[in-house]
Amino acid sequence: MTTYKEIFGKYVKNYSSDPTADAEGQVWYNTTSGTFKSVLSLAAWSSGSPLITAGHGIGVGSGGTQTAGLAVGGTNRLVNTEEYNGSGWATGGNLGTGRYAPGVFGTQTATAAFGGRNTTPAITGVTELYNGTSWTSSPGSLGTARYALAGAGTQTAGLAFGGFTTVALNATESYNGSTWTAGGNLNTSRQQLAGAGTQTAGLAFGGSPTTASTELYNGSTWTAGSNLNTARNSLAGSGTQTAGLAFGGTTGTITTASEKYDGTSWTATTAMTSARQNLGGTGSQTASIAFGGRNPTATSLSLTEEFNFASTIITGAAWAAGGSLTTARQLLGNAGTQTAGLAFGGFTTTSLNTTEEYNGSTWGPGGNMGTARYNFGSCGTQTAGLGFGGNPYTPSPSLSTATEEYNGSTWSPGGSLGTARLGIAGAGTQTAGLAISGYAGGAPTLTSATEEYDGSAWTAGGNVNTARNNAGSLGIQTAALVFGGNSPGGLTSATEEYDGSAWTAGGNLNTARLSLGGAGIQTAGLTFGGQIPPSTKVANAEQYDGTSWITSPSLTTSRQALGGAGTQTAGLAFGGESTTVQTATEEFTGETSADNVKTITTS
Repeated sequence: MTTYKEIFGKYVKNYSSDPTADAEGQVWYNTTSGTFKSVLSLAAWSSGSPLITAGHGIGVGSGGTQTAGLAVGGTNRLVNTEEYNGSGWATGGNLGTGRYAPGVFGTQTATAAFGGRNTTPAITGVTELYNGTSWTSSPGSLGTARYALAGAGTQTAGLAFGGFTTVALNATESYNGSTWTAGGNLNTSRQQLAGAGTQTAGLAFGGSPTTASTELYNGSTWTAGSNLNTARNSLAGSGTQTAGLAFGGTTGTITTASEKYDGTSWTATTAMTSARQNLGGTGSQTASIAFGGRNPTATSLSLTEEFNFASTIITGAAWAAGGSLTTARQLLGNAGTQTAGLAFGGFTTTSLNTTEEYNGSTWGPGGNMGTARYNFGSCGTQTAGLGFGGNPYTPSPSLSTATEEYNGSTWSPGGSLGTARLGIAGAGTQTAGLAISGYAGGAPTLTSATEEYDGSAWTAGGNVNTARNNAGSLGIQTAALVFGGNSPGGLTSATEEYDGSAWTAGGNLNTARLSLGGAGIQTAGLTFGGQIPPSTKVANAEQYDGTSWITSPSLTTSRQALGGAGTQTAGLAFGGESTTVQTATEEFTGETSADNVKTITTS
């Protein structure tokens, strides 16, 4: 009899608790539970970070991988391009020709986009090429201009098939990186179909008129393959001719159904979390992403889901409800961590001086500030907080230089700011703080001044390049970040990084806004919420890696002028203003993964 050692190359080991598995199929004996255990692969969809711009009719075809994906065009003839890095979406270069329902193929750094509908009812055959930064026009256009078509292959060896003009089409064309030539026709004319594979081993499936038909291409002709189990159109797909994946679409009813193809037949696999049609998708049979689309209640969606067939269980990053503040407040001070947060001051119908402390589940009272105020700067921890400047509103709006220090129970006066201001961004600690820019009144109304605090006095630091108020901020005195806010030129997406003496430009926010929250450090930051003037409150969240911002799962409640604390993977959002001033608290948990451990039984 063959032994486990001969098959796997290792002996079965004893452990008192389950170890981290080296590989799928590893077996061990858990001495605590008295059972044999192993790690097995499973198929699952999990939530991912949303698109920057909600859309449907995004380019259909092969446009990258799960960790290097691309979303091209979409609703209202968008010129948008967005890039996915496995965690979130960032802005890419704009298309020269905005288009709805184009075809795409290639990789994130070498993609072709072709066809689509531009201005109603114009249909384009224009082809553009992407190099990971910008789009350029290809010298060759499709022989048959069309939209709602599918693509497969690479930028220099691609395939376009199906689509719509005034009728559904069966036309196929091959691309060599500069020109298109006619190929063999599909057996079934169709639009709103999905495609996968390569130029010489293509896969076409589904489409409208609603069909389950699958066809395989060998570089010159299409032949019939096994039908999908669920006939549908407006679906997405990924993978290869012998390892394909189909997901979403509509049968007349929008579906979550997913199926995998082995080159011979389709079998059902785990369904998507969200039913949608006219979505985008890319990747492989074992690691794909689905993004955008629409459903009966939303004409355009920003939702992203990741599909994995792996021996690990992935739990997507998400916000969840925490304990509510005792007092609703906006434009408040904030400090601390997710399990030891601090909220102080702010505004409801008048200035507040109250303080609340968070223990990871509930807020409780702390000591009152000496001066009630709102729209001030803050930083520090729950037991060593700092608040400075702001508007005391006594009895009318005013600007303050006052600084207060918190020791975990009481507030006491600290050294005064050199420049009175409100809408200040704050970062650092109680003994190494930063006061950044803000509204100083007079002319100019916004100051570019930065001040540094040493625990007793403020001194001048390096000026920001873009003066702003109500910006987001995070980090420490020698490695801080300021982003967004209102500048002399209006709303800004600009980000700046501080090294302890000077500010330099960082990557822009994907969504410009003011009055947003922040958490984390300069190389691992998190921002959430905010306002797009004149009155739109947003739930958008983004993560910063020290170079650029990508999308992150959104808050449950859209709001501005909120408090933020914690880290990029364990953040805290509280208070703020939505349609009313809020008490709501939300806790952010980053994506996690764990081995899919199963107990071995004889059944």
